[in-house]
Amino acid sequence: MARPPVLIMFARAPYLGTVKKRLAAAIGPVAAREFYVYMTKKVLTTVSSNAPWQTVMSVTPDSSAKQGRFWPPGVTQLPQGYGDLGERMESALMSFPDRPVAIIGSDIPMITHGHIQTAFAAMGRADLVLGPSPDGGYWLVGARAGNLARGLFRNVRWSSEFTLDDTLQNTGNRRVALIDELDDIDDVSDLENWRSQRS
Repeated sequence: MARPPVLIMFARAPYLGTVKKRLAAAIGPVAAREFYVYMTKKVLTTVSSNAPWQTVMSVTPDSSAKQGRFWPPGVTQLPQGYGDLGERMESALMSFPDRPVAIIGSDIPMITHGHIQTAFAAMGRADLVLGPSPDGGYWLVGARAGNLARGLFRNVRWSSEFTLDDTLQNTGNRRVALIDELDDIDDVSDLENWRSQRS
């Protein structure tokens, strides 16, 4: 029996002043922390309920993966380890070297179960899958097998309009599929846009 695909959510332990710093600059660290915890739980519930894939959390700092009690019980928590974001993402994907695996963030309010299904389905025809975001980054990155992510994040300019393009430059001859574009929430304008869409 084939092992299920793996969905990894990258998250940060919500210690005051350490999460959503760009958002906190506008709404304050307490409100930013409350929003981060709310959104992370919302996204986690959305993508993990009745899913045919295994959902795990990759948490920083590493100590919080064992000691933190911030997230719902029953979800496996793994430490992110050391290095920049790209090094940690590559390590997480390659932890599942021969299985379909994808990483998402914790701040994608419009994500649905169907978006994750689409991503894993796309791995049937592509080596790598990316879900773009309007700011030039991406909300999902995945591989048909984790080993295919080797070198994917080299020299990527994170949190910039070049993040997706830089990543695509590293794909070489690996087949790439782009799926639906979704917003993430990094700052107060993103938050206001999301709130206006809900009303």
